[in-house]
Amino acid sequence: MAESEGRQHQSFIEWFLQWQGAGSVVLLAATLLALGWANSPWAESYHHLEHTKIGVSWGDRTFVLSLSHWVADGLMAIFFFVVGLEIKRELLVGSLSSFRRAVLPVCAAIGGMIAPAVIYAAINWRGPGMHGWGIPMATDIAFALGIMALLGDRVPIGLKVFLTALAIADDLGAVLVIALFYSEQIVLGALLYAAAGLFLIRVAAYFRIRHIWVYQILMVAVWAAVYASGIHATVAGVFLAMLVPVKPSLKAHKFFEIAQSRLAQLQGEAFSEESVLHRAEQRHALGDLALAAERMQPAGLKLEHRLHSIQAFLILPLFALFSAGITIDGKMLAHFPSAVSWGVMAGLVIGKPLGITLASWIAVRSGWSELPEGVNWHHIRSAGMLAGVGFTMSIFVSNLAFQDPSLGDEAKLAVLLASVVAGVAGYLLLHRFPHLSASSGSADRSASAA
Repeated sequence: MAESEGRQHQSFIEWFLQWQGAGSVVLLAATLLALGWANSPWAESYHHLEHTKIGVSWGDRTFVLSLSHWVADGLMAIFFFVVGLEIKRELLVGSLSSFRRAVLPVCAAIGGMIAPAVIYAAINWRGPGMHGWGIPMATDIAFALGIMALLGDRVPIGLKVFLTALAIADDLGAVLVIALFYSEQIVLGALLYAAAGLFLIRVAAYFRIRHIWVYQILMVAVWAAVYASGIHATVAGVFLAMLVPVKPSLKAHKFFEIAQSRLAQLQGEAFSEESVLHRAEQRHALGDLALAAERMQPAGLKLEHRLHSIQAFLILPLFALFSAGITIDGKMLAHFPSAVSWGVMAGLVIGKPLGITLASWIAVRSGWSELPEGVNWHHIRSAGMLAGVGFTMSIFVSNLAFQDPSLGDEAKLAVLLASVVAGVAGYLLLHRFPHLSASSGSADRSASAA
């Protein structure tokens, strides 16, 4: 009763911001705005805005990037920082922290990356679009989970955990692909500067330096060094995330010792709102309690929560705004679909579910893993289709894969179309055929156990 009353008093904005699919809705709105703006009578203002130069200068030196590049190389580094935090958390304490738990989603992610890349490469073999083989490998975790959130109780918890772990393993693969295959010629000296910056951050954390500006300066320095190294600048976000602890820095028994000691001290004195103003020992006791409570909260988890809204409602929509502004005219449509667009669409819509389902079947059949509780093969196939929603990561790789803008725009349009098809198909598979989820569950699990 209290919960329902709380929901009645909750404003629409508060409800929307807390809804799991809210970020996907804002991202979709930004994408539609970009498409509409780029194909409207005001298209010139759109292109003028994305090419607006912003930078800094000192002496006779300048560092200038266009607004769209600041978003793609700068703000997206924060997005990859959050991705890095999620990867590290899952590897250390989450669904990927043990071999038995990690086998199924990791195998599924590998299959879901290899199959689309192979299909794309087969269609574009030795063609001008061959370098785009990494485009259909990626899964957009925000959209995939947002679509799944629309289904509510129709989706078992085990499937949500499976898809989340799969998408995070997929993100790790995407980061490796970007770093290894979509970076420019590597400058070793700049990489050494980046390593030195990471080392200094580690030293500052070891000595518990609490001045936030120290870390901010060092993080910007690491980003600049990675940018100069030839590795894509966003990978700096993942490097930095690896330094952030995802476990409490205080043992539970030590926390209880401090809490009980300080509470006993305060209870043994005349403690009140007024006494705190005059007694330094009470303020010290409260400070120790606050510090102990803070150390029990993992820094990585706190940063994830703080940055979630920023990346969901600011960074990703801005990225979509400046990346999805494809000019759809007669010249593009005359060549669409071509080998590039067929490769992207076939990779995402066919390759993703095929690779994920086949790799999952091998992992289960080999005895390395088993299907999660309440999950059957219909769920796995449906999750594989939802993983075909490439969107943000696929568009990001499209920007890196082609120097020819026409190929890049064609790939992006194919990503958008394929993501819509995969998202709708995945939703319908889980929504329209619930009898498959219910009736085949025991049979599928028995077959997997056999």
